[in-house]
Amino acid sequence: MKTFWRKAKAQMVVMMMVAAGATLVGCKDEETTPTSNTVTDIVLANNDFTILRAAVTRAGLADALKGGTLTVFAPNDAAFTASGLDLSTVNSLDVNTLRTVLQYHVLGTTITASAVPTANNTEVPTLAGANAYVTKNDGGVSINGARVITADVKADNGVIHVINQVIMPPSGNLLQVAQANPNFTFLVAALNKVIQANPSVGATVTSVLTGTTPFTVFAPTNTAFQATPFNSIEAINAASGATLTTLTNVLLAHVVQGRVFSTNLTAGNVVTAGNAPITVTLGSGVQVRGAGNGTNNANVTSANIVATNGVIHVIDRVILP
Repeated sequence: MKTFWRKAKAQMVVMMMVAAGATLVGCKDEETTPTSNTVTDIVLANNDFTILRAAVTRAGLADALKGGTLTVFAPNDAAFTASGLDLSTVNSLDVNTLRTVLQYHVLGTTITASAVPTANNTEVPTLAGANAYVTKNDGGVSINGARVITADVKADNGVIHVINQVIMPPSGNLLQVAQANPNFTFLVAALNKVIQANPSVGATVTSVLTGTTPFTVFAPTNTAFQATPFNSIEAINAASGATLTTLTNVLLAHVVQGRVFSTNLTAGNVVTAGNAPITVTLGSGVQVRGAGNGTNNANVTSANIVATNGVIHVIDRVILP
């Protein structure tokens, strides 16, 4: 009987040692295979990023966002929707165009929200090869007018800031961007008329629209022009004398010096290129008006369209100085 108990006790000791060894091996395996938490992993795992996830996959950027040291300004699904981009639109975009747009949201260094300087439009290079502009003020941090709504989501290879709009890289200078937009045919006709009819003023207008000094243009749509005496291309082209002077002054009243995104605007009077002030009102949106508009505001219907030499805000009423 004693022999039996000695053997049983020995077998139990061996089994406990084997179990302990297995536990130690398991712990070692867990330590040597840590969970990956790259930018790509976070985007793939977060259901607020379903459109971004599809865009990153389609553009072939999943591997690129796993490495390097990055700052990603990541639009969530609501940001894509607010920018007029749903899943089907993203899937229909040219892949190279989509890749460039996504790379415009990525910096090649890690910048936390606290490291952003308190200033308007700090210029930062993006992986798309075009600069973006980061602002930090009382309203928080923004990039090209898109606000950071969740900052400093830590990743193994950098940081993610969630933003409320998709930002688009510049497609040309202010004149080129206006010329490419079918909603601005009246505006472009008016600009061409002034440039051709008045050489001295035309040189100034051309310098503003195509030069390197940044300007901001509040750009009225065709519909906005149709509510004025300049209600057709023919009426614009027929402008002469006092009427041409009026048209020139009207155009200059839509131009503000500097690169002014919606998050840089403050309420009050702003001097324009024509030296006539316009009044900016901030509330649920942005409104502007000239002295000639009385109490009728022009609403900014689409903000922060970036050009190489400035910013365009689309408005629904012509500003009258």
